Amino acid sequence: MRVITVVITVGWVVFWLYWLSAAVGVKAGRTRWGRGVGVRVAIAVVVIVLFRIKGVRTALAPIRDPALAGIGLALFVLGLALAVWARLHIGRNWGTPMSQKVDPELVTDGPYRRIRHPIYSGIILAITGTALAVSLYWLVAVALLGGYFIYSAVMEERYMTTLFPEQYPAYQRSTRMLIPFVL
Repeated sequence: MRVITVVITVGWVVFWLYWLSAAVGVKAGRTRWGRGVGVRVAIAVVVIVLFRIKGVRTALAPIRDPALAGIGLALFVLGLALAVWARLHIGRNWGTPMSQKVDPELVTDGPYRRIRHPIYSGIILAITGTALAVSLYWLVAVALLGGYFIYSAVMEERYMTTLFPEQYPAYQRSTRMLIPFVL
């Protein structure tokens, strides 16, 4: 089990280093940090409080079931692969949640053919895999980030509908927000 924890930790470090380096060269834009700042602060406060509560930490001990850890590792890898594929596919149009790009393009192929927000989906899947492989404590992050990503997706979709009033509603009807064929 320790090996899986190390693999996942290294995987997250490599992923975030790639993510930061890939941010160089994206289209200029404006980040709407004012929007949702209360949500971000609330998430940070809840995470800090939960990590400080001993009973919660004890109840969510490390995973000891090898089958569950293997499934978690597989979900982790699939999630990061989806996020990276989507990031590569969206190219210079990528930005932080709820950012507004100069001269944006509507990307509807590759992973965006079935999922409108595959980066969010991939990260949520990877964190879920981490929870199953390492500790159910990570489910707190799944819930908090999942809520934040849904909020961000809704805000982004409102913005995209104003930018692409004819194309985006049709795209919404033909795809799902986060989970193909479901949500």
